[in-house]
Amino acid sequence: MAVAVTRLELDAGALRREATHCRDAKAARRMLALALILEGASREDAARHAGMDRQTLRDWVHRYNAEGLAGLRDRPHPGPTPRLTPEQLAELARVVDDGPDPATDGVVRWRRVDLQAVIARRFSVQLHERSVGKVLRRLGFARLSVRPQHPKSAPEAQDAFKKLRPTGAGGAARARERLAARDLVRR
Repeated sequence: MAVAVTRLELDAGALRREATHCRDAKAARRMLALALILEGASREDAARHAGMDRQTLRDWVHRYNAEGLAGLRDRPHPGPTPRLTPEQLAELARVVDDGPDPATDGVVRWRRVDLQAVIARRFSVQLHERSVGKVLRRLGFARLSVRPQHPKSAPEAQDAFKKLRPTGAGGAARARERLAARDLVRR
């Protein structure tokens, strides 16, 4: 038995006008299929012209009868539930901000694999390394890496080790003076 379009607020012409103004291509295609039905086309022809199966068109007729034009749009999908609660995310952000302790954590900077172990140990949640990166990006952290510096390095010894050419036209010392003014830039 065929399902009839019972919602008659919009005729076929009005459905076509709504389809032209609709930004959702799938919903517009469904509106055009309903317009064909209201004009007297068979369900099979209307479904074929809209690029769907006859049973699928029947389901959209049911949704249109129940909800109107809003029923022709796709419903948002909820997606998977987050594995970490907002409290756990806040604690993870604090851990990343504080940085690792070399004595207890065994690392001098956080990597995703290290944070994966921290999340498993503290929250009993197993995340893939890639998922840890996505969580960090959602928390506002970017993957920046600073130049490593040995904890026992001596800046004075490094400066004494640098060999500078004599100051002259195009000398290294003059170039270093020009570049020193560019180190800190306000954005």
